[in-house]
Amino acid sequence: MSLRRTWPSVAALAAAALVPVVVYLAGAGVMVHVPMPVHLVVVTAAGLLAGAAAVAMSVVGVRLNDGRAVLLGFAFSVMALLLVLHALATPGVLVGDNGLVQAAGALNIPIGGLILCASALPGLRRPLNARRLLRLQTATLTVMALVGVTALVVPGMIPAVPRPGTTVATAVFLLSAPMLALLAHRAARTFLLTRRRADALVAFGVVLLAGGEFGLLRYGMMDLGWWSAHALEVAGIGLVGVPAALDLRHATASRPLVGDLRAEHVVADEEAFLGGRVHALLARLADKDGSTEGHTRRVATLAVQIGEQLGLPAHRLRLLALGGLLHDMGKLTIPDEILNKPGKLTDAEFDVIKGHPAAGRELLTELGSFPPLVLDLVESHHERLDGRGYPNHAPAAQLEVEVRILTVADVYDALTADRVYREAWPMERALSILDEDTGTAFDGECVKALKAVVAPEQDAVSWRASLAAAAAEAATPRPRAPRTV
Repeated sequence: MSLRRTWPSVAALAAAALVPVVVYLAGAGVMVHVPMPVHLVVVTAAGLLAGAAAVAMSVVGVRLNDGRAVLLGFAFSVMALLLVLHALATPGVLVGDNGLVQAAGALNIPIGGLILCASALPGLRRPLNARRLLRLQTATLTVMALVGVTALVVPGMIPAVPRPGTTVATAVFLLSAPMLALLAHRAARTFLLTRRRADALVAFGVVLLAGGEFGLLRYGMMDLGWWSAHALEVAGIGLVGVPAALDLRHATASRPLVGDLRAEHVVADEEAFLGGRVHALLARLADKDGSTEGHTRRVATLAVQIGEQLGLPAHRLRLLALGGLLHDMGKLTIPDEILNKPGKLTDAEFDVIKGHPAAGRELLTELGSFPPLVLDLVESHHERLDGRGYPNHAPAAQLEVEVRILTVADVYDALTADRVYREAWPMERALSILDEDTGTAFDGECVKALKAVVAPEQDAVSWRASLAAAAAEAATPRPRAPRTV
């Protein structure tokens, strides 16, 4: 992953990490005596919160056959059980001195974090894994509960490890910190793409969990830092668990935790923020040309995927998604008999078609509030590197990388989708056209990224063979480039 894409989330997480740092510095060296029943009540409440989130995730995950949602429930159920055992083992309340209180308190976040990290594994998208994971979850929790209850009855069964401040405790933290950092980075990157407040809360919550884990492994029960660690842990569980459970209302595993914010999600999020007037115009365009609505969403999604391949930062991907959704808005100005003509266009009709990019920019400018790059995407998506595009015959030096990406995505989708004037072309034939005009019309890096998205499974040998076959198929005289408007 490029530094350009990583540093914004790293900077945000570093700022969030100041909270636990300040908390521990403020309580350094302070000793407190808090009644142990308070520990029992507070930690039990945190365990019940995590347990409620776990039940919701697991139930919905099984209903949707979503292994990732079940795995999220697995992680929270393990943390919930360990928190409850940690609370029940509070010395001097229900039992005397024991090792379970330290072991359960120190290990619940690392074990939960490990399971959460596994939630992004591609294999868990397979529906059959959901019930299998649920059985594994049930068996694991049963064994853990039996061991925990036995340890409560026989207090000396589990040693008090890792003891705070020891080498073992430091090793546990160093092993768990990278997992928590990965989870926090996923959530922060998701927030940078979606700007959803809930995603930012998840990222902050993971940072608080990491801070809480540090305190639990560093301080003893008489230190203020130990109690501060519990406060950070409870807050972190709430900030992570509640948004994750609420995401399931939309039938999806938590985006920030599983790190699975796909291009279509970015496009959907941008579309959701469009104003009522823009939505009304898009609806009019869909009524005017039935193929355009699906085309704009596909182009926007494909453009974001190409942008990700090229390492564009989050804010540029959002603008690319918005430009893709709106790039054909100017077609509202084209007469229906030209736009939906099933046959070849006359030169005069094609001149009318070529006016839609400028008309689209003018329309969006009148609506207002659109960033300059979005307006450029709308106006320039039919420009070419050699300056022979339209409407402005702009040279390559004036075409931003986002414009070059959108041009490639637009042409590819236009060629591979059914139109009123022709049937869809096969992928190989469409890519052969792009290859023929790479360097003159299309940017080579953008075409390469497109291939990585739409044909990642083809190796170099099969790729050359498929292009040769496509070129032979397409070797017919063409008076002008394929119609892609």
